[in-house]
Amino acid sequence: MSFIYEYPRPSVSADAVIFRKKNDNIEILLIRRSNPPFKDMWALPGGFVDMDESLDTAAARELKEETGLDGIDLHQFHAYGAVDRDPRHRTISIAYAGLLTRSDARLMAADDAAEAAWFDVNDLPETGFDHASIIQDARTFAHRMNWF
Repeated sequence: MSFIYEYPRPSVSADAVIFRKKNDNIEILLIRRSNPPFKDMWALPGGFVDMDESLDTAAARELKEETGLDGIDLHQFHAYGAVDRDPRHRTISIAYAGLLTRSDARLMAADDAAEAAWFDVNDLPETGFDHASIIQDARTFAHRMNWF
């Protein structure tokens, strides 16, 4: 089926903020981007929603493709739509948060992630896009969920 419209339309992406408790610390999962924009910078796992999938499916798929993690209960918590949030084009992102409770989960960076790593929430690297704001909002959401 062809979709042709006379007006421009935005892309939609799904980003995941994954938390885990390690000892007495709270950590967040980030990926190092292997492609522009923000190549070699840290970012949240995520990407564009395919035409034939739901938002929830897209968030879980991108998380698995970029980090190897699956089976995490993801909660949609906010949408981000600043006009300039993605330098490529107009993109609206639906943000999800999840808490990894398995201790045996192993990270495996793939797809457009050069690396995947855990970072202490109080010592995060600079991130691409508007991901610092998304992470801050996710921390508030996680507190409301009583994850930590």
